[in-house]
Amino acid sequence: MKSRTSRITISKENYLKAIAEAESEGETVIAATLVRWLGVSAPAVTMAIRRLQRDGLIRVNGKTGHVKLTVKGREIADRVLNRHHLIERMLAEIFGMEWYKVHDEAEQMEHAVSTDFERKLIEKLGAGGPCPHGNEAGMNTPQDRRRSGLEPLGEAQPAAEVEVACVFERDRSLLEFLDGLGLKPGTRLEVVSRNYDATLTLRVDGRPVQLGLPAANRVWVRRAAVGG
Repeated sequence: MKSRTSRITISKENYLKAIAEAESEGETVIAATLVRWLGVSAPAVTMAIRRLQRDGLIRVNGKTGHVKLTVKGREIADRVLNRHHLIERMLAEIFGMEWYKVHDEAEQMEHAVSTDFERKLIEKLGAGGPCPHGNEAGMNTPQDRRRSGLEPLGEAQPAAEVEVACVFERDRSLLEFLDGLGLKPGTRLEVVSRNYDATLTLRVDGRPVQLGLPAANRVWVRRAAVGG
């Protein structure tokens, strides 16, 4: 049993990382959450949950089905998240890859990074610092973002001048859409109006832009500095 529990496969890493990511978006994680996040079947998730629970990597509430990482599971998830974060920064800062492409590339590479290479990346890029989507490494829940003065763009009121701080990065179509509108971390914009059809009218680089609330709520902004 000891050898089985100590073997951490790519599949296990993906599940543990997905649990941590879903929690960072404020979700209560149950089996259906993992079906949606990982795009796999319900029976596959059921089997994976049993394995992770057997290996002491998660706890499952018998009444609610709520899945939580154990200390050991959290350590593994954090390690994968940190490596993913470093790879995104490497691709953007060293190789100049477009910000909306780096997440998918990092998903493919994160499991192959050795401890030595991870150390080299930290030496080259520095510890900490946001990824190209504006997100910090590790847990960064909606509550954390609000405490740091951020709010979803969908909550900003007319006449507000804001700057994009970070963007939900796990939806390539959303990232490409936002890039086409000129909305990415560091972009300053004005909220012109909140419209009856659940859209916002924004002014970005002097031009009007329409954005639906579902997309706007995946974009976190801060108040723009006066004269900045």
